[in-house]
Order: sequence, then C-alpha cells, then structure tokens
Amino acid sequence: MTVWLPEGDFLTDRHLATLSTMGPQGQIHVVAVGFTVFEGLVRITTMDGSQKVRNVERDPRATVAQVAGPQWLSIAGTARILRDRDSITLAENLYAQRYRQPRENPQRVVIEITPEKVMCSPSLRDEPPVRD
Repeated sequence: MTVWLPEGDFLTDRHLATLSTMGPQGQIHVVAVGFTVFEGLVRITTMDGSQKVRNVERDPRATVAQVAGPQWLSIAGTARILRDRDSITLAENLYAQRYRQPRENPQRVVIEITPEKVMCSPSLRDEPPVRD
C-alpha cells in the first residue's frame, strides 16, 4: 500500500523533527532527529544500540513529526533497523543533501519507516485534508 506524502521545500529544507517510539515501560520516547523522505520511505540515521533503535527492535511503531511555522507534518508507520552498507550509504547521502555531511560513524544504522498514516497542515495538500 502506497501512502500519499507531500513533496516540496517542506521536506527538503533544513528542518529538524521529532521521532516518537514506544519506550520499554510503554511510555512514548520522543527525540529530535533529522530525517529524509525518498521513494516513499522515511530514513533516520542513528547509532546502533541507541534507545530509539532498541525501542524499534522491540516495537516497530514510530512517528516522525515536523513543525515549521504554520506548517506541520506527521508520518506514522512501521519501522525497521537496517544495518547493511548500501542502506547506510543511501541514508547518509540523503541526509547530506538535506542537512550536512554526517560525521564518520562505524556504528551508524538506519531507521527506515514505511508510512501508514500521514497528517499535515492543509497548505501541504493539493486537495482538502481528510479529517478523522
């Protein structure tokens, strides 16, 4: 199933976001992240063994949210951890295009989120927003 995602400057300009995952005691764990969207997938680079990686390995539910002025976007879906060199290189290159060249990190992994639900401000939609 392909989920609609907005395009344009809001997803390419340098904006930070938050990543929400489920913590070990069921609490929501929220951290600031940089993320990219490419070919319908969200990618976040991080260090292997971090709390967000452990959370995704235990419970794959994840949401990325970005706010800049009056515009906002929330992408919820199923996450997985990628440790292969090709996935890491792609994520690093995408990150460099949006933010800056990432520092060398031999423990880098990728959190990849397959979007299942997208909500956003009306200005990011070509059509009227769906209300639920």
